[in-house]
Amino acid sequence: MTIHHPNFGAVPDDRVFIFDTTLRDGEQSPGFSMNLDEKLRMAEALAELGVDVIEAGFPIASQGDFESVRRIAETIKGPVIAGLARSGRDDIVRAGEAVKPAERKRIHTFISTSPLHMKYKLRMEPDAVLEAVVRSVTLARDYTDDVEWSAEDGSRTEPDFLCRCVEAAIRSGATTINIPDTVGYAVPEDIARIFTMLRERVPGADAVIFSTHNHNDLGLAVANTIAAIKAGARQIECTINGIGERAGNAALEEIVMAIRTRHDAVPYRNNIDTPRILRTSKLLATITGFDVQPNKAIVGRNAFAHESGIHQDGVLKNAATYEIMTPESVGWQKTSLVLGKHSGRAAFRDKLRALGYGEVGDNALNDAFRRFKDLADRKKLVYDEDIAALFDETVLRDQSRIRFVALEVWAGSKAKPRARLELEVDGEMKVHESHGDGPVDATFNAIRAICPHEAELKLFTVGAVTEGTDAQAKCGVRLEENGKSVDGQGSDTDTIVAAARAYVHALNKLIVKRERKEPAALTA
Repeated sequence: MTIHHPNFGAVPDDRVFIFDTTLRDGEQSPGFSMNLDEKLRMAEALAELGVDVIEAGFPIASQGDFESVRRIAETIKGPVIAGLARSGRDDIVRAGEAVKPAERKRIHTFISTSPLHMKYKLRMEPDAVLEAVVRSVTLARDYTDDVEWSAEDGSRTEPDFLCRCVEAAIRSGATTINIPDTVGYAVPEDIARIFTMLRERVPGADAVIFSTHNHNDLGLAVANTIAAIKAGARQIECTINGIGERAGNAALEEIVMAIRTRHDAVPYRNNIDTPRILRTSKLLATITGFDVQPNKAIVGRNAFAHESGIHQDGVLKNAATYEIMTPESVGWQKTSLVLGKHSGRAAFRDKLRALGYGEVGDNALNDAFRRFKDLADRKKLVYDEDIAALFDETVLRDQSRIRFVALEVWAGSKAKPRARLELEVDGEMKVHESHGDGPVDATFNAIRAICPHEAELKLFTVGAVTEGTDAQAKCGVRLEENGKSVDGQGSDTDTIVAAARAYVHALNKLIVKRERKEPAALTA
C-alpha cells in the first residue's frame, strides 16, 4: 500500500526522509544555544543541504524560541518546518501559532510511554497517557494536517502498550509516528524488533510514515538508525555533527553517507546534496564554538588524511585502496594551497564559491578580503581551512553590538603584561589599557573595563586551524552569568588577538541571551 502524506504526497518505498533537529534537540546541548540570526543562518544552510524537515525549536520554551520558529517558518522555503510540543493544550496552541506562516508546516507532539517515565516523570496511569495521546493529536490537527506523534522513551516501553498508543495516535490523525530511543539504551536488534512489531500489529500502520530518533549514549545511534530503516522506518531524525543532549544524536552526515556508500546493503535514497555536508558542519562549529573531533567520521579533519606510508602509497596508486568515498563527495577539497598574498578579489570570491559559500555580498566580501590580505602577509601558506575560518568569523560578527578593532600587547619575562584594546561598542569607539597576570589576562581585563559585566570566565581554549608555527590560532571562550552560559570563538595568526575576538564573540552572544526567558523543561 502506497503511503500518501499531506506534505510529501505519494511516498515510494525506497524514499527516506531526513528530519533535522539541530535547531531543537541539538540546541539543547549545554553551551550550544544560538541566537535568532544564527538559527536563521543554520536553517538556510539546512534547506540548501536538502533536508526534508527542519525541527525549528520548542515554541513554548521561551519567547525567544517562539520568535525563532516563527521567523524560520516565515523565511525558509522548501523543507517542512516543525515545532515541538508536549501533549498539553498550551504547548500545541503555541506550536501551531509559531509554524503557521510556513508554506509546509508540522506539529510534533510527544508524551512519555515507558513505565519508568509514566510513574516518576508524568505521575500518570497508562489510561491517562492514552487519553492524552488522543487529545494532543486531535488538537494538533486543528492547526495542520501534518502531525507527528512521538512515544518518548519508546525503546523502553512495554510492547503491548506501545502498540495501543501508536494505534490511538494514528486513529486521531497522526501522519508520522516516531519511536525514539530517548536515552540511547537500545541495540540494533531491539530497534529492528520494535519497528517490525508495530508495522505488523498496529491497524493503519501501513498508512503512516514511521520515524526513528536515536541518542548516542552507547555509541549506537547511527547503527540503530540503519536498523530502523531496514525494519521499515522511512524518516530519520538526526543532527549535524551529531550534536544533542548528553552524548548527542545520530549524525546526519554519517547516516546519509552510509546510505550512499553502502547502497548495496541500505538501498534507499534521500535528497541530501552531499557536497554541502562539510560546509554545513563547519558553519555549525563556527556558530556554536565547538569543533568536531579530528577523527570524526565524514567531517573530521583526519577523515581523509593518511599518515601511514603504506596507506599513502596505496592512495597514490588508487584512492579506493583506503578511501571508501571521495573527499569531494562530502565537500572536502583535494587542493588546499591556492591563494596567497598576490591573489586578487576575484580569485578570493571564486575560492569562497568553491568552498560552498555561494554568492557573497560586496560588504562581507570586502571585509573578509581585507582580513585575508592581512593574513597572507603574515602567513607563508594560506589553506582552505584558514579562509573558511576567516570568512565565517567575518560574517558572524556583522550584526554584533561589540566589534573588535585593534589590540597592542606588551609582555615578557621582565615586564608586567599590558594590553591596549580598541573596541567599537554600539557604533562608538572605545579604548582602554589594562595590566594582567599575562597578555591574555591583560586583554580580558581591558574588555571588562570597556564592557563591564558580571559574567565569569569558565573556559578558555587554544587550538590551531592548520599546521605550522604560522598557523592561525583558534581560541574558544565560555562565559557564564546567572546560570546562562555562552561560547565564543575567534581566529587569528596572533593567539592573543584570537583570544580577544573569542571573548568579544561570547560577550555579544551573552547580550542576546540576557533578554531570553528561562526555557521550559525540554526533552528528546
